[in-house]
Amino acid sequence: MPQLIKIHGLGSSGEGVGKLDGLTVFVEGALPSEEVLAELETVKKNYAVGRLIEILKNSSERVEPFCPLYKDCGGCQLQHLSYPAQLKYKRQQVVDAIEHIGKLGGVEIFDTLGMENPLRYRNKMQFPVGKNLQIGCYARGSHKIIDTNSCMIQNAGNDKILAAVRNVTKKFNLQPYDEDTHKGFLRHVMGRVGCNGELMIVLVTAMKNFPNEKNFVRALVKELPEVTSIQQNVQTFHNNVILGRDTKILFGKPTIKDKIGGLTFNISARSFFQVNTSQAEVLYKTARDFANLRGNETIIDAYCGTGTIGLFMARKVRKVIGVEVVSSAISDAKKNSRENNIRNAEFIVGDVVKILPKINDYAEVVIVDPPRAGCDKKVLETFAAMKPEKIIYVSCNPATLARDLKILDEFGYRTKKIQPVDMFPFTSHVEAVAQIIRA
Repeated sequence: MPQLIKIHGLGSSGEGVGKLDGLTVFVEGALPSEEVLAELETVKKNYAVGRLIEILKNSSERVEPFCPLYKDCGGCQLQHLSYPAQLKYKRQQVVDAIEHIGKLGGVEIFDTLGMENPLRYRNKMQFPVGKNLQIGCYARGSHKIIDTNSCMIQNAGNDKILAAVRNVTKKFNLQPYDEDTHKGFLRHVMGRVGCNGELMIVLVTAMKNFPNEKNFVRALVKELPEVTSIQQNVQTFHNNVILGRDTKILFGKPTIKDKIGGLTFNISARSFFQVNTSQAEVLYKTARDFANLRGNETIIDAYCGTGTIGLFMARKVRKVIGVEVVSSAISDAKKNSRENNIRNAEFIVGDVVKILPKINDYAEVVIVDPPRAGCDKKVLETFAAMKPEKIIYVSCNPATLARDLKILDEFGYRTKKIQPVDMFPFTSHVEAVAQIIRA
């Protein structure tokens, strides 16, 4: 039976949050200040999940989604919320995490830095392939693929890649991978768009042997003549990890290039690179400003990836030392350093916990940009043992950021300010840069 629920906030995944007889209820698609009818589908001890039946009172911030697939697709969560309101919500995510998880006081949290034009921003696409050659994002809360021909948050180059791969795959009758039976060939299509329109296609396959490989590649190049690189990544494991360990170049170059802040970066199939190039520059400028560089510092760039943040700061410091466990990313970082004529950057392959204690240089600043899971406590202990003046923490997950800042606080490092940056418009995700000073 539908229940009347007044929505007072948004949850971490963009769902509406309300109360019913003191019980917290999450309602996907509802917005703050709305009154809705929702049918409770899941009821637990501390919360319930309701399915939206009807909106009785609309929020003034509710807008019409621009994508016809929005109600089904899980790629975006906030198209029904105005963009200015999205930015406020993302700041509030950070505030709530710092207060409730980090339990830190006296932290200045600025308004979220948004985009002037928040469409077509993603330079990277990773779409699963399913039965009947459905290619697109998963539906919300499931592994059902929502077939799509165009995605308005993807760079238009990725739409071209999607169309070309679909057409040629049909022509050659390559079988999509089936998650249940573990049969089939094509698992994912990855597209990357670089500067000057460079395009990379990565076909993630369930087996090494590529049927009719040469003819397939020839047809794909004919379908998309501007393609720069075509690669095969082999993922044989029965899990949800997108990329496997082995990558083979089928056509063109191993990398494409992109630019941030006047620097050119080589990006390979498995390398991490920010998916929103214009906002990455905003993010890195914020990190550089928070570091308050004098020009004589040594910087440690932990989880350095292809060296983007460290190289962005290199001309403002004495030395940059980047550490990353993915060897292909370090190869890209070294190449990026050479091609940008930066001679004061060193890049090392390995685990930061093992590598950092062996570094002889004293680092005044440590920059860390970890995965969503944040940093292991041993990593944070390693940072604190080095006694840098500042730690600049770049995070894509407010919850793990707050957890790690609390640990650093226990080690004598005080968080002074945090700048949220909207790297992923129309989704519930927010990036943030924290400035942490040794007490």
